[in-house]
Amino acid sequence: MTNPVIPGFHPDPSICRVGDDYYLACSSFEYFPGVPLFHSRDLVHWTQIGNALDRPEQLRLSDAWSSGGIYAPTLRHHDGRFWLIVTNCTEGGGNLIVTATDPTGPWSDPVWAPGVPGIDPDLVWDEDGTCWCTVAGVSQVRLDPSTGQTYGTPHRLWSGGPGAKAPEAPHLYRIGDYWYLLIAEGGTERGHGVSIARGRTPAGPFEPCPANPILTHRGTDHPVQNTGHADLVQGPDGSWWMVFLGVRPGGGTPGWHVLGRETFLAPVTWVDDWPVVGEVALDLPELPWPLSPSPVEEHRDDFELAELRPSWISLRDRPAEHCTTKERPGWLTLRARGGSLDEPDVVFTGRRQQHRSCRARTLVDATEGGGGLAVRLDERHHYEIEVSGTRVRVVARIGSLRTVVAAQSVPAGPVVLAVTIAEPPSPHGPCTGPDVVSLGVEQPDGTFTELATLDGRYLSTEVAGGFTGRVIGMYAAAGIVHFDWFDYEPLDDRTRPLPLHLSASLRLPLLTMSRRWRLTAARPRTGSPAPPTERHDT
Repeated sequence: MTNPVIPGFHPDPSICRVGDDYYLACSSFEYFPGVPLFHSRDLVHWTQIGNALDRPEQLRLSDAWSSGGIYAPTLRHHDGRFWLIVTNCTEGGGNLIVTATDPTGPWSDPVWAPGVPGIDPDLVWDEDGTCWCTVAGVSQVRLDPSTGQTYGTPHRLWSGGPGAKAPEAPHLYRIGDYWYLLIAEGGTERGHGVSIARGRTPAGPFEPCPANPILTHRGTDHPVQNTGHADLVQGPDGSWWMVFLGVRPGGGTPGWHVLGRETFLAPVTWVDDWPVVGEVALDLPELPWPLSPSPVEEHRDDFELAELRPSWISLRDRPAEHCTTKERPGWLTLRARGGSLDEPDVVFTGRRQQHRSCRARTLVDATEGGGGLAVRLDERHHYEIEVSGTRVRVVARIGSLRTVVAAQSVPAGPVVLAVTIAEPPSPHGPCTGPDVVSLGVEQPDGTFTELATLDGRYLSTEVAGGFTGRVIGMYAAAGIVHFDWFDYEPLDDRTRPLPLHLSASLRLPLLTMSRRWRLTAARPRTGSPAPPTERHDT
């Protein structure tokens, strides 16, 4: 069992328990569909069961800038229904509420709450059924979540340590004799932390914990940094646990994190009615309850289903006329809109990079257009290998600079494009980046031609800024591009793989690029969990 429990770009976790089931939601920013939802029975093995905002009428992102869009959901279960409140930071957006009786969906159309100010909204119900909404800042207002109507004006609560930067991510809980107000402070960078206060009513006044911050790794050499934006939940045995975001920086100084902010888990004990957060371990201790391992995620998608898996995300929207598996059976078809990954409306469909060492491959038919395989952070920071006709090229966009790094002719017809991400070669020093990104073409006989190897630091938050992580996927820059399959293979994060041009000879050769050579073994499809039976809410 390892931390993070949900690796890759899965920040701002919010969790609730319903009977023996746990559900967790994360931020999604400029990507569509929005707010990924996960299910677990043991707090350490998680399966994505859907996305809460998966229809255009729920999610408008056309004006979303990179690292804009959907911020910081809170997921709660109350009175037999799931409630999710979240902020859409686009023009004309605001705070919205969606509900469902089954977390796999469908989720309702949004109820807007214009009287709720700011971001990071939280929902909690007191003993008489009154709902309180608390937001970053930290302020609070009474709310009817079924209509979005607020009552009175927002009033300020406790906002963390004196002078602390960015008090945000508030969550309120009734635990024992107290109401607890959990917040993040210090900003979501290296100074991030979690603090808590308690009071006798949900509106305060609140007494700060004398041991604040109860979680932070600021000023340490811990491998997990930027720890914050937490939520509390009880384990199956009644013990307490905290989910929170953190990053795993790599390379030299200042350290670059490339996967985005990930979801971690830590134990919590109580001393004098205050929570004490235990060690944040990369290898989790043995848990005192039975484990429920998730189905093994399939590394390869042959696009045989009518709809894409919930882990696939696109930029800002996903209209069927631009992205479909129905036009050519067993293929993903992308129709270009924006002319390159520099454009906010480029047609791109990808998955989050979840491993520090990994390899992604896809078979591309670009005879009707141009497109390929990309590693994306935002419009100004991406690497891609693109095919058009009989020409393949590697393009690097780093800030205001864009260049064609390498190019090569290929035979007409479908071609396998690949990206491998690995630890940089030795020796390492203070200026060594976090990883290297190698891009190339795989031939029908399995040999590999590496076109370029690029420094991964330029696709990191410390260089680009923002709140997201890398996404690896397919795009169309001109005309119509078809993708027969996509394969994402995690490599051992602790062992540097052989360079691509050396390891190609060790791989099993492709049988062929033709459809008739595709692996046809039936793959089990795991169903969604049954609608939960309510026992208690957290």
